[in-house]
Amino acid sequence: MITLENDFIKVRIANKGAELQGLFSKETNIEYLWNGDSEYWGKHSPVLFPIVGSLKNDSYIYKDKTYKLPRHGFARDNEFIADQLNTAEAVFTLTQSDKTLKVYPFPFELKLNYQIIDRKLILEYTVTNTGSKKMFFSLGAHPAFAVPNTPNTSYEDYYLAFNNDEKLTYWKLEDGLVANETENIDLSRHRLNLKHDLFYDDALVFKALQSNCISLLNSKNDYGLHFHFDDFPFFGIWSAKDAPFVCLEPWCGVADSVNHNQQLAYKEGIVKLDAGKSWKRSWEVECF
Repeated sequence: MITLENDFIKVRIANKGAELQGLFSKETNIEYLWNGDSEYWGKHSPVLFPIVGSLKNDSYIYKDKTYKLPRHGFARDNEFIADQLNTAEAVFTLTQSDKTLKVYPFPFELKLNYQIIDRKLILEYTVTNTGSKKMFFSLGAHPAFAVPNTPNTSYEDYYLAFNNDEKLTYWKLEDGLVANETENIDLSRHRLNLKHDLFYDDALVFKALQSNCISLLNSKNDYGLHFHFDDFPFFGIWSAKDAPFVCLEPWCGVADSVNHNQQLAYKEGIVKLDAGKSWKRSWEVECF
């Protein structure tokens, strides 16, 4: 476990999966990240790579060969090499192995750079194609934030505030795959009130959010967080059934559709990266 700390926040990251394990504000004395209670969901903020969501039949086809991959890929279950640069920054690196090449036939380097600046945690992902042919991948974030996170508040006191959306259109999931059906949610003052039954049919999957900042707030006090993200074409919002957390998930990639032909090169949202090239995305969270 690596700890990053400044005068405002304290962050903990595990080598396994390079997974964020804690996000604590010294000013508010609040732990903003979900605690990973396995009664509901035993993770905190897994890295989704080289796929996001589920594959049809848990498999894909590349150059006439079929490969099996579990939901969200394998990065979250692998040990990363950690390098703590200073008290406020650390880099975690994962590369291909004999084991990964059997299920994902691409050489790669995946780096996660965690940095804290004042009250912000910034996470930057860098994917490098270290092979000699085009690489196909998806990448996503899956941070879970505690709800409620302060005493004397309940789940229903919390809401998500979208900086640019007045109405949401989400795609429904069918056995983990993106269905052909959408539903609309009209927002009141850009707010989505949190209710457990929002997630009884799995995650809400968005393909056309206008917002690049979602704030987790509540009606009982002024504590909360701002979650900033750019250049992620898909977004998921999820919680386990009746669980005291909500996940805010920016994605470059999405689960297979129910009609997908399983060809990796034609997967919706797939990133195509030329040999020797690198690709970057980042998000940040600010606690108050």
